[in-house]
Amino acid sequence: MASSNVWENFYDHNASTYMQSGVVRNTVSEVDFMLGVLDLKPEDSILDVGCGTGRHCVEFARRGFRVTGIDISSGMLHEARKAADKLHVGVEFIQCDATQFSTNKPYDAAVCLCEGAFGLLNMDDDPDEHSLSILKNIYTGLKTSGQFILTTLNAYSKIRDYTQDDVESGRFDPITMIRTEEIMNEGGISVVTKERRYTPPELIRLLREAQFTVEHVWGGTVRNWGRRKIELDEVEVMFVCRKN
Repeated sequence: MASSNVWENFYDHNASTYMQSGVVRNTVSEVDFMLGVLDLKPEDSILDVGCGTGRHCVEFARRGFRVTGIDISSGMLHEARKAADKLHVGVEFIQCDATQFSTNKPYDAAVCLCEGAFGLLNMDDDPDEHSLSILKNIYTGLKTSGQFILTTLNAYSKIRDYTQDDVESGRFDPITMIRTEEIMNEGGISVVTKERRYTPPELIRLLREAQFTVEHVWGGTVRNWGRRKIELDEVEVMFVCRKN
């Protein structure tokens, strides 16, 4: 697959150092939490969309579930395969753009965590079409009554952070809720990235448009997951949904 997606390029260059970041330290407790929410039996199947280095995939597989992880970055998947091999667990990894994913073997549950694919845009992407296509692909890939957990950036927090200077400079567009930022990857290359930030009501609408039933909306910031109300300043929000 040619590297034409800005996020594919970014994560290919950052894959080898991703597991050194602080956001990955709670994998076991995060999987514990998800298994307390998801209605799963031993050996049920789980789809991880935007699986990155596979930290949740591998932990699910270690506990006996059948897991498929998809990600656009070959570099991240290389690290994921190494992690699975180290623990001698079997995970199916597929390099794929989440907007193009399809499967003929529906899954019992799906997760899309920590900005894995969702909300990460190429410069010419229509943000809502991009997001909705991912949600519809996940919906189609689930069995009837299958559950889906999504964590994504909390727009309330970013709205409170941005200033009028950010609007005037083009870093934040209050009409589209898109952040555009130039960031440096591990290779020392500067890249321009775009992210769509959603408020919970907006995302509930999108999830319902994709035909999901939204069962819970909780605070979803890494290292602080819980069955609790959203805090306005936290980084992420969690949505627990079910296929009708």
